[in-house]
Amino acid sequence: MPKRISLVVPFYNESEGVDAFYQAIHPVLDALPGYSFEIVCIDDGSRDDTLERLIAYKDIDPRLIVLELSRNFGKESAMTAGLHMAMGDAAIVLDADLQDPPELIARMLALWESSGADMVLAKRADRSSDGWLKRMSALGFYKLHNRLAKVPLPENVGDCRLMARPVLEALKTLPERTRFMKGLFAWVGFKTVTLEYTRPVRAGGTSKFSGWKLWNLALDGISSFSTVPLRMWTYLGALGALSTACYALFVVVRTLVHGVDVPGYASLLVAILFFGSVQLISVGVLGEYIGRIHEESKQRPVYLLRAVHRQDAGDAPTSEA
Repeated sequence: MPKRISLVVPFYNESEGVDAFYQAIHPVLDALPGYSFEIVCIDDGSRDDTLERLIAYKDIDPRLIVLELSRNFGKESAMTAGLHMAMGDAAIVLDADLQDPPELIARMLALWESSGADMVLAKRADRSSDGWLKRMSALGFYKLHNRLAKVPLPENVGDCRLMARPVLEALKTLPERTRFMKGLFAWVGFKTVTLEYTRPVRAGGTSKFSGWKLWNLALDGISSFSTVPLRMWTYLGALGALSTACYALFVVVRTLVHGVDVPGYASLLVAILFFGSVQLISVGVLGEYIGRIHEESKQRPVYLLRAVHRQDAGDAPTSEA
């Protein structure tokens, strides 16, 4: 019996790219007769006709399963929904914009079979398709995260990867609501191998990740996998207290030796503003962690499904989370 492979593909306002995606993926899967495939497409609350286009392809290809989320929950939650629904012996996460080329599927499967690994990572050989600012910010994020976190992230590896069934089952046991999937993929471990590829430009549409969203995702990644920022402010506070004590001793000695100087209002104002700013930053860092505790304590589901569209079972409404 052939092994079953699940393709997990989140979609959000990708109307322009649905046709290109299916036309690219269809011949690749047909060229791999040794496997059976299911294509789990997750519509993450799209405001255009992405869902309608996906359902139309579902009607002509029984391999497609379309998950309709009740609203836009974000890519990390959409990916989680797809991985929960995947029933294959392994799952491969792809981007709908074809920047993860479908030709990787055959290479991943071959490496998976030959290596006996549980996870195959797709690593970008270069980032020439990105702008200078994005390349530098990505480099800085990986360096900073891997210096702070206990579990390092493989550099230049996105969400595109193959995960065998044991990895999928392990991911299902992780209950956190604020999900940084790259970190979760690294945290579960398992035997991992890497293949390199060159990422092409988008097949259509525009990226849904603005600079602000990428910044917030980076904060989620660091705060979810490291407490070093909290500890850093403890050290900074201790250093500030020691410096203040040394300066106070210096002032006392200088006053005893040279008498009372004219008060330095400028230096006093600078000191107050500096330490006030440091306190505000430290409160902000503390607030990031408290905010995550607040989110986790509510225990809301990571996502909600409005319906599952598939040929074999019709359009099944569900609220699975």
